[in-house]
Amino acid sequence: MVKNISPSQNDLLIELGKLRRQKTEMETLQKRCQQTEATLKAIEERNRLLGDSAPFGIFTADLKGRISGLNRNIQKMLPWLADQHPGSMNIFEFQPLIDSGVGDDIRRCWKIKQSIIRDYSCIDNDGNCLALRFHISPVIDSSGDVSEVLAFVENATNLKLAQAAAEQSEQRYHLLFQSAPIAMIERDASELKAYLQQLHQSDDFNLSHYLRQHPEEVRHCMSLIKTVDCNAAFCELMEAPDKDFFMGEFPLASLGSEFQQMAEEVILMVAQGMIRREREQTIQTLKGNRKSVLVRSLVLAGHEDTLSRIVISLVDITLRKEAEEALRSSERRFREQALRDNLTSLYNQRFLYQSLTALIQTAKNKQTPLSLLFMDLDNFKQVVDTHGHLNGSYVIQEVAATIRNTLESPAYAVAYAGDEFVVVLPGSNLYQAASKASQIQSQIKTSVYLRSKGKAVQLQASCGIATFPEHAADTDSLLAAADQALFSIKKIGKGAIGYYKNIDQ
Repeated sequence: MVKNISPSQNDLLIELGKLRRQKTEMETLQKRCQQTEATLKAIEERNRLLGDSAPFGIFTADLKGRISGLNRNIQKMLPWLADQHPGSMNIFEFQPLIDSGVGDDIRRCWKIKQSIIRDYSCIDNDGNCLALRFHISPVIDSSGDVSEVLAFVENATNLKLAQAAAEQSEQRYHLLFQSAPIAMIERDASELKAYLQQLHQSDDFNLSHYLRQHPEEVRHCMSLIKTVDCNAAFCELMEAPDKDFFMGEFPLASLGSEFQQMAEEVILMVAQGMIRREREQTIQTLKGNRKSVLVRSLVLAGHEDTLSRIVISLVDITLRKEAEEALRSSERRFREQALRDNLTSLYNQRFLYQSLTALIQTAKNKQTPLSLLFMDLDNFKQVVDTHGHLNGSYVIQEVAATIRNTLESPAYAVAYAGDEFVVVLPGSNLYQAASKASQIQSQIKTSVYLRSKGKAVQLQASCGIATFPEHAADTDSLLAAADQALFSIKKIGKGAIGYYKNIDQ
């Protein structure tokens, strides 16, 4: 059964439907507003957390100077009034900002619509003096007008203290550098290192080979090393009037003949980033004098990657090196004198026995001969009896000179005893030894001795020969064989040559 609805009831139902739809729309809109409000609150909370956790202070202010926002750090940095919240204050009425000039900078920032960075000092609530750096920026709206100002405040106190400490350290370093009694020079190799990195474009690049193939690159590379500073002691070492000569490019003229090798070493060290700590080097001063120096190099801390500051000290060790060389020469002379005969300057028996053993071993290893001449002067006693022992000594000296002048290294002569001499002939066989003995005898026989004393003495010598390995296999046996050959020939006649092989025949 269908119930009839009057027109008035129908209008009421339509109106009721509209109201229900409006209610639903209102509920949906309210939900959206709540969601938006929650989102805004979340954003505000996140911004607050970000602001509070930022390492610097933040505040915003409108055109009238009223603070519209600030974080916790700014509240700690500035000496806000204890009975007033910073958020309710006006920056144009806040005395610390007025005294420091921050208020004037904020007005200027609004006027020019550009950021301003300024350093100011202030005392915080704990009485600490803070060095603050203000980064003041205008906030510009869509119409291009400044609506407010935003300030980031950085606590630069520690940075300032570090800078001051660095400056003091640099001043102390400079003072010590300039007043040091040791020659010191500071160089910048950063440009050279950058150039070498450009050259090293592939893994198989060999810098040493490249420098040998392109010697002109050595001087070019060295010209990239700049001198930053040097002290008075360095100028004195280099015999320079002042340090202006060394400033700028590497002074190539001061390196002398060792430049090429030294320069290659320096270039390779820079390429590897490994500055050798200590080395000895020979330098040439501006006046052409050569000096030995002990070079120590140190890369200043913080410049290890660029090598822009390398301090080099040079200790003059020229006198020490000369003293060491003089000592070595003296030791050589003493050793030589210990193996020399005082009268003739020929080798003595000590040297003979030391060296002959080694020479026989060498001859055995190489399977080569070695011969000995055992000589003495005939009738030398008559010379002493006629002219005296002193003149006899002079004769021995002159005969020794005669024998020495007939020999070439490795042969040598020994003053054995009195008028006896031994001649050692490495590499000589019996025939060659006989030839040398004949030459020595001839030189002695044709020489006139004691002419410097106004006298004229002529002599002759007898000689015995023994050869390794035919006649003996060791030092004592070989000397004994040569001595026996001499003794045997002197029994037959004087001024002759005896051979050990003849003794057994």
